[in-house]
Parts: sequence; structure tokens; C-alpha cells
Amino acid sequence: MKLTRRDALAMGLGATAVAMLPMRAFAAAEEAIAEFTGGAAVGEGDISLDAPEIAENGNTVPISVSAPGATAIAVYAAGNPTPAVATFTFGPAAGSQAASTRIRLAGTQDVIAVAQMADGSFIQTAKTVKVTIGGCGG
Repeated sequence: MKLTRRDALAMGLGATAVAMLPMRAFAAAEEAIAEFTGGAAVGEGDISLDAPEIAENGNTVPISVSAPGATAIAVYAAGNPTPAVATFTFGPAAGSQAASTRIRLAGTQDVIAVAQMADGSFIQTAKTVKVTIGGCGG
């Protein structure tokens, strides 16, 4: 097989595009978080995100989030093509500001929870979930 200059250029552009995919996915998560917060600064505080460290099946990963005093909690999967997973809204009659669900993860990635507090501020936490296809732990 003879490799032409055009073939080499096409392979180089393809490799560059593939190398930038994870960065695009993370940038999409940052854009989604900025949309939720309206561009406001996000700090740290009393928010908890429970997710398994290792998930054998990325199709059903159980998570739970809680943030006492929050009016809304948004969950993002930074490595998914569409990072916004769920937004839980809590009214004044809510007994607690906590929620549990199962999410789908495209692979090993960070799960991010952002809470909007009653005073309008935002707090965030994140946890890395390692997805092992087939349950081999690798």
C-alpha cells in the first residue's frame, strides 16, 4: 500500500479530532453547569453525592444527592455526550432536599452535582465513577 501525502494529512486530522473528544465532552459539562448557575461562581459546601467508586454496568449506576437548604440540585455526567442528567427541584414544603436515581454513564467519568441554595448561591461536589464493562474490574 502506498501512503500518499493526502492520506497522511487525513490520518493526522482524524487523530487530532479523536484526541480532542474528551475535552469537548468536559467543555459541554462546563457549559451545562454555567447554564444552570447563570454564570455565577460555584463554591463548596454542605452537598453530598453518593455514587459507587466502581460500577460494573454503566447502564444503571445508582446515585443519591442531598444538600440541606437547597432549592434545586442538578446532576451532570461529564463524559456523556449529553452531560445534563437530572435536575431535582424542591419546594418550601419539601421534607428534605435529597434525591436518588439511577443514571447511565458512557464510561469512566466524573459525576458532578450542583446545588442552588435558598440564598441564590451555588455549591458543587464531584465523584469519579469507574465503569467496568463485563465486571472484570479493569
